[in-house]
Amino acid sequence: MESRVTFGEVLEATDKLSLEEQETLVSTLHRRMIERRRAELAKDIQDARLEFEQGRCRAATPSELMKEISS
Repeated sequence: MESRVTFGEVLEATDKLSLEEQETLVSTLHRRMIERRRAELAKDIQDARLEFEQGRCRAATPSELMKEISS
């Protein structure tokens, strides 16, 4: 079973790190967030392509999209 750590506990633990360790932590978290967003975007693209291949959506021009949005 996985134990969960609260946000407050993480902040308290971070306060115990040196400034250099905190900077490394921030850099590591930022890099991981970018990787996670990239993976989510790749999944969204994969899902959209599958929907298109299955005929559940169609190609549209920007003006067609704008017309649909404003109606």
